[in-house]
Amino acid sequence: MSILNFLFRKSELECPRCLGKGFVDWDDIRRLNKLLKWVPAPCAYCNGSGKTTKEMLEKVPVDITYLTIDLPESEIEKIKNGDPEILEKGKQKEIFLENLIKYVQDHYLDKNMAAEDIADLYLRTENENAEFSIERQNLILYIQRIIELKKSELN
Repeated sequence: MSILNFLFRKSELECPRCLGKGFVDWDDIRRLNKLLKWVPAPCAYCNGSGKTTKEMLEKVPVDITYLTIDLPESEIEKIKNGDPEILEKGKQKEIFLENLIKYVQDHYLDKNMAAEDIADLYLRTENENAEFSIERQNLILYIQRIIELKKSELN
């Protein structure tokens, strides 16, 4: 092993998001409090390698909701470079999801509405200029996941 390889390996750290597995599983999702925001998938924080750098840890929060494997590579790079505009977009996405989850919980628990009805109401009142949107069928599936989680919490 060359001295450069040795030094480079020393600068790599175990990824704190996936704990070095290269894959974010349900345990990681619960540990990072990202239920309803992530699903199991290759780790976007370390790009599935299980390793990251100190520089990455300093620039990007481990639990940033917006950094997922399904983003375009250009946005992933901007996040990893600590681009303030993209990090702000990530914060806005987190707020959007938290508000959507609260909206669904309120309508399910207080008004006993079904997932399809909640989705239709949400889509009728959604701002046409909203930065984040979701198509009806995916919204219904997401609402059903929120309801299932809420039911399991109540039991």
